[in-house]
Amino acid sequence: MTKPLEKATFAMGCFWGVQALYKAVPGVVRATSGYTGGKIPNPTYERVCTGSTGHAEAVEVEFDPSLVSYEKLLDLFWEHHDPTTLHRQGPDVGEQYRSAIFYHTEEQKRLAEESKERLDRNHRYTNGIVTEIAEAKEFWPAEEYHQDYAEKHPDVVCHI
Repeated sequence: MTKPLEKATFAMGCFWGVQALYKAVPGVVRATSGYTGGKIPNPTYERVCTGSTGHAEAVEVEFDPSLVSYEKLLDLFWEHHDPTTLHRQGPDVGEQYRSAIFYHTEEQKRLAEESKERLDRNHRYTNGIVTEIAEAKEFWPAEEYHQDYAEKHPDVVCHI
């Protein structure tokens, strides 16, 4: 019997490259660019870019846990951005570009915290990890023109 799909939500700067990264993982069924962690309903890209909504650009990943583990998705998260820069990834600056793991279950929370502690303990990064680990709240898909942006515009460079 196949396990039901699970969700994972990650913020690691601009969502274009993050979405492409996770879509390429075998076992990931869907990766959607969007906004989460903020304080207003129905955020738009224009509002989120002001830094006033509290939202992070994020990617919601739906995956088959019999084909890819949450731990593997966490490994990709840590490997593909700088979790030591507060509200910044590459050229993108602002709270909306923060490093964050939004957990959907207590098990995801435990695994995310353990992985962060392990990296800190092993001194993987020179500077301390500032990644936020917070409960997943409402996820708002980004506008259609942001979906699959890296595929539609292969000439665009992203920090991922």
